[in-house]
Amino acid sequence: MAYATARHILVDSEEVCNTLKTEIDNGASFEDVAKANSQCPSGSAGGDLGKFGPGQMVPEFDKVVFSGDVGVLYGPVETQFGYHLLEVTSRG
Repeated sequence: MAYATARHILVDSEEVCNTLKTEIDNGASFEDVAKANSQCPSGSAGGDLGKFGPGQMVPEFDKVVFSGDVGVLYGPVETQFGYHLLEVTSRG
């Protein structure tokens, strides 16, 4: 079965999401930004979502995780929960 591991940062606006993406692109640690800003409980773990299979996340999230390149920062990705910065850390 296919699986992926990923990490994300969840915020409530596209503007905040873009600001955080710029910080990370300019060298800020994904983990530190997640711990300081993510509204998801995974934020305390640096945004780590662990291992999951297709269909376990909302469709917008799944699409990026299972079609995007590993190690690339994606976002903002809008879901019913808010706006995500998303990085696929592995896939198998």
